[in-house]
Amino acid sequence: MQVDFGRAALDYARYRAGFPDRFYDMLEGRGILPRAISTEGAADRALDIATGTCTIARSLAHRGWRVDGIDLSDDMLAAARMLDAEAGVAVAYQMAPAESLPFADGSFALATAGTSWHWFDRGRAAAEARRVLIPGGHLVIASQEWREGPGNAVEATRLLIAAHNPEWARAANYTDRFAFTFDWGDELVPHGFGDIERIAFAVDIPYSHEAWRGRIRASAGVGASLSPDGVARFDAELAALLARDFPADPLPFPHEVMMIVARAI
Repeated sequence: MQVDFGRAALDYARYRAGFPDRFYDMLEGRGILPRAISTEGAADRALDIATGTCTIARSLAHRGWRVDGIDLSDDMLAAARMLDAEAGVAVAYQMAPAESLPFADGSFALATAGTSWHWFDRGRAAAEARRVLIPGGHLVIASQEWREGPGNAVEATRLLIAAHNPEWARAANYTDRFAFTFDWGDELVPHGFGDIERIAFAVDIPYSHEAWRGRIRASAGVGASLSPDGVARFDAELAALLARDFPADPLPFPHEVMMIVARAI
């Protein structure tokens, strides 16, 4: 299945919810904070890998970090720059893969990857993350994933995606191929990471019908892989499904935030 998130960049920018404040508060509570600038100039620098429309990078910038973001999609970075201008923050962007970062050794005190680690050659990405981190710096691999329940709107949405995009359903085998797993923490150890911590918490994210439709159009199985006509047909059916079966507007959609925090040794 060919996936191009650039095709869904505008919906991605407008509708995909970023990580909640609790995510950043938990990192700050673990001492992962901007510190006085070191002689290397890296102690308050953060790198957001596969930044997309920059939700993590922008939040870090608001918290005092100097942030670089890399992504493979110029369309996503253009949307990120637009949102940065609206938010009044500055993030430096480059097009680059996670497996070949265009930065010198020891450039950053923090590297983050939000809902993206499953797309990478994980061993190469981990080695590159360690290379650009200072000793004692941190890598945070995180994901915010919706959670199905019997008969809930998340389950109904997934089944509709599968009906419109059988190739996605086959390629994903979603719980296996794309789902976050804490086993990734063990894979980091050979690449120079230690003090691996695994954290998870539940959060309900309210979406209006319109916003949920936009959020789903911005997903791999819809806007990033279906034709424009296919996206339109799917969106119309999702709108009808929500109005018929889930009339409350907005709706709370259950999600789980999971993260692996690792220290560069």
